[in-house]
Amino acid sequence: MAKLVLIVACGLIDSDGRVLIAQRPPGKAMAGLWEFPGGKVEPQEWPEQALIRELKEELGIVVQEPCLAPFTFASHTYPDFHLLMPLFLCRRWDGTPAPLEHTALKWVRPKDLSSYPMPPADRPLIPMLRDLL
Repeated sequence: MAKLVLIVACGLIDSDGRVLIAQRPPGKAMAGLWEFPGGKVEPQEWPEQALIRELKEELGIVVQEPCLAPFTFASHTYPDFHLLMPLFLCRRWDGTPAPLEHTALKWVRPKDLSSYPMPPADRPLIPMLRDLL
């Protein structure tokens, strides 16, 4: 049985209704693919705490927990682990997102998200975001 890995992700939504995606850097698994920012939940962390920490580390922004709205989740089996990834939505944060750990960032209209190559676990989230926004 594959190991379960808990990852949190965020759909950051700007005032124009665009969603932020981040390109995975060279040297990482699935390098070059686009993803929703986030990362692994560490022991003793709640998903919201992990996401607040990851958004600060990856993008340099500060998010308050009440600004994170649980939206949906992805459940996907990769060859060596099973990923469970809650997706939160966020419309308010402090700072300007910067690619501190990614190759690039892009604000994308929900209808255009499927034009970007994404990891298999992220792809099923696109239609849900498109329907919401």
